[in-house]
Amino acid sequence: MANMSEYSELVIVGSGPAGLTCAIYTARSGLSPVLLVGQAPGGQLINTDTIENYPGFKSIPGYELMMNMLSQAEELGTQFIYQSLERIERGEGNRFRLSLSSAEQIVARTVVIATGATHRRLNVPGEEEFSNKGVSWCATCDGPMYRGKTVAVVGGGNTAVMEAIFLTNFAEHVFLIHRRDSLRAEKYLQDKLFSNDKIEVVWNSEIVQISGNERLNSVLLRSVIDNSERALALLGLFVAVGTTPSSGFVSDLVETDGDGYIIARDTKTSCAGVFAAGDIVSGSLKQAVFAAGQGALVSKYVEEYLGAR
Repeated sequence: MANMSEYSELVIVGSGPAGLTCAIYTARSGLSPVLLVGQAPGGQLINTDTIENYPGFKSIPGYELMMNMLSQAEELGTQFIYQSLERIERGEGNRFRLSLSSAEQIVARTVVIATGATHRRLNVPGEEEFSNKGVSWCATCDGPMYRGKTVAVVGGGNTAVMEAIFLTNFAEHVFLIHRRDSLRAEKYLQDKLFSNDKIEVVWNSEIVQISGNERLNSVLLRSVIDNSERALALLGLFVAVGTTPSSGFVSDLVETDGDGYIIARDTKTSCAGVFAAGDIVSGSLKQAVFAAGQGALVSKYVEEYLGAR
């Protein structure tokens, strides 16, 4: 663990693919990065059962991939602090003061924000129980597991519609469950959705319970019109009701978009010395390989800023 009374040239906040890749690259360059892990390492991927779209692996558990990254970063000299960041303040002499959940502080010359975003949940019975056992938040990650099966997507925005269309590459039938009578998605996406014979839209309905045995096998729907309920049999449920960026601690320091995601051009934020990478960045693809790529990119600009290149 880093000695928190010492000054650090670089503090990385977040231990997902972006943060750990940045740590690996900057540690190899001799910067001795300090990485704030948070309460648990690995980001969202730590709870992903199987990853099948990360280059070099036909299939690898998310936990294994992230532990490999963490071990590599540690062996190269990254110092880990298992605490969360409460706030960042600009200090004297182009330095930043980071206040941790323990009330201790670190002073850093550069900061990389790689805290990602969290998927919004339905908060209904069974959602937690069947997480990664039929309930997923990423069709790109898990869609191929449902070849020839019946699945559903819940949501009505661009992401939900794109997920439903994508899933028709594998699933036999795809329900799109939406609590309103119209979608928020862009028109050209809606046109693609409505012209796809594999997709059936379930309007004016919300999920009130997720059920199964060892894995999900049905959801209970309730009509928002008359409160009537019916069960819908399916083997996969993809939740696409939005994400929440983990950026509250830095929103007063850097420019963010209307949803709270950090605006970063080539990983550079509006505040010199503060960088951002991965899912926390506005417009991110929200894929592990993209986050890792940004982690490598941000290391280049951090090294340039510190005069290490």
